[in-house]
Amino acid sequence: MRASRLALAAAAAGRAALTQQALRSQAAAAPTCEQAAACVGLAQQVAQLHAGRQLCRAEPAEELPEDHRAALRTITPKLLINGKFVDAAGGKTFETYDPRTGEVLMSVAEAQAEDVDKAVKAAREAFDKGPWPRMTGRQRGLIMQRMADIMQENLEELATLESLDNGKPYSIAKAADVPLSIEQLRYYAGWADKIYGQTIPTDGKLHVYTLKEPIGVVGQIIPWNFPLVMQAWKLGPALAGGNTIVMKVAEQTPLSALRVGEMALEAGIPPGVINIITGDGPVAGAALATHPGVDKVAFTGSTEVGKIIMAQAAQNLVPVTLELGGKSACIICADADVDEAVQIAHDALFFNHGQCCTAGSRTFVHESIYDEFVKKAVDAAKKRVVGDPFKSGTQQGPQVSQEQFDKIMFLINKGVEEGAKLEVGGKRYGEKGYFVQPTVFSNVTDDMTIARDEIFGPVQSILKWSSIDEVIARANDTSYGLAAGVVTKNLDTANTLSRALKAGTIWVNMWNGFDTGVPFGGYKMSGIGREKGEAALDHYTQTKAVHEPLKGPMLWNM
Repeated sequence: MRASRLALAAAAAGRAALTQQALRSQAAAAPTCEQAAACVGLAQQVAQLHAGRQLCRAEPAEELPEDHRAALRTITPKLLINGKFVDAAGGKTFETYDPRTGEVLMSVAEAQAEDVDKAVKAAREAFDKGPWPRMTGRQRGLIMQRMADIMQENLEELATLESLDNGKPYSIAKAADVPLSIEQLRYYAGWADKIYGQTIPTDGKLHVYTLKEPIGVVGQIIPWNFPLVMQAWKLGPALAGGNTIVMKVAEQTPLSALRVGEMALEAGIPPGVINIITGDGPVAGAALATHPGVDKVAFTGSTEVGKIIMAQAAQNLVPVTLELGGKSACIICADADVDEAVQIAHDALFFNHGQCCTAGSRTFVHESIYDEFVKKAVDAAKKRVVGDPFKSGTQQGPQVSQEQFDKIMFLINKGVEEGAKLEVGGKRYGEKGYFVQPTVFSNVTDDMTIARDEIFGPVQSILKWSSIDEVIARANDTSYGLAAGVVTKNLDTANTLSRALKAGTIWVNMWNGFDTGVPFGGYKMSGIGREKGEAALDHYTQTKAVHEPLKGPMLWNM
């Protein structure tokens, strides 16, 4: 999995040389001598960081396999503030757990309000006086590409960390999560030199144009279900736009984010541009959302916490983007191929152990094929391979935490109490860890808790419908509006439902398409604003209008 020490040293030396050369050229274009000096010295700072990094490492548990231990040894379990890994105030730490066993992986620094304040001040200094916003977009893009290159070189290591901390199958982390994160950074690296304003014709003798400027210091809070992907979704547009960042990562899954932060420094991202805070939401998250030095807040997580974040950010009247929960309807039409529909609905719900905001957690099946569909959906759930995420063939690992496991089991029991038919599953899988059996309910009605609350687990609820107007009304009868899907052979039916469903993403005869260039976000209580694509850049830039009088004759005004 890992390259030899010699190869790693050679690669690091080569990157340091490239970084130093590139930053010298950037320094030549920087507006002040101080900024130029900061750029030239950056490569040496990065080298010093890597020379001393083994001093901060925690030694992983001996019972873990060596490749897992090797990945964990790359982690500096501290706060990344102003280009350095530092302890939290008072030396406070918390433990992150292996969801396969419930045992401790390592202790990580637990940020306090004063740590968040230091991180915000570092980001402010980097924005107001540092080189990052003053580089050309092309220069920023090149550094972002180098960051993506380093992630690519360490793909297996990142996939191992993601699986250890989150519990998702290593094969999926390696084939999907890490490559998608890298692709997101490359996509926005390409945008960095293509952000510009417009010249606008006006009434009168005026030259009027707009400028697109970075918004400033952004506070970003990411969840635990896709740690690397969510980190890339947030970092990409913010970095491309020339902003500086304080990112609070989920306390359940801090490891991969810390490693990527170190890779960013290695790539040449200046100190203070990316600051990573580990800690819990009520302390570190709240301190970030309410900090007067933050110019914008972005949050991905539950709707309940999203409301809190929005209220906190409102104290300073800063813009907020929110990507929140969902209760997505997967509508199976009468003309659908049942086998294909069962597989689409299965993947829609069980992907990532059901821990997906777009999970198709309400499977609406036409009454004419309902019984056949339920039987085959149960068979698919029975065949799903649950187990150690590092074993070949595993499709479903453990849920992320004891808290999440308990919530899922509570809602499963609630479904039984309220009269849904438990077709399969519904219990713990195995004797340790946070594993849940793939679960299918039939005879679910719209008023049941499992049909209304976001479960965020491997629990499929199958409902029956009879008419198009009926299923549209029922699918839209939710406070959420993140995604929905339709399985049909009829183009008119697909178009009718796609336009009628109140959700930010609609999938037709598929699920879980997440191309980097396609905007993603929700209606109603599923959020505000859009992630990914060009649309995300609007949330990390602000528009300035400049008016200049023209004294000479105007031959045209267009």
